[in-house]
Amino acid sequence: MLGGAELPSLEQHLPDNIKNQVEIKGSPCIYHCKNTDMRPPFVEINGEMIEQASITKILEYLEKLTTNDTK
Repeated sequence: MLGGAELPSLEQHLPDNIKNQVEIKGSPCIYHCKNTDMRPPFVEINGEMIEQASITKILEYLEKLTTNDTK
């Protein structure tokens, strides 16, 4: 889990309005470990792969999703 040490605490950073809409699962690889075009850590959200994931990057992506859902 190189570079992903902060990710287990993601749930603590989720805004209250989406906590019940998010399922968090840990996975060491998500089938992209050997893909040299992508950089870990990886996070998959609704089938979309996010590389070099950080809590900030994940929260920004989730915010975009929830903003689009309310339009």
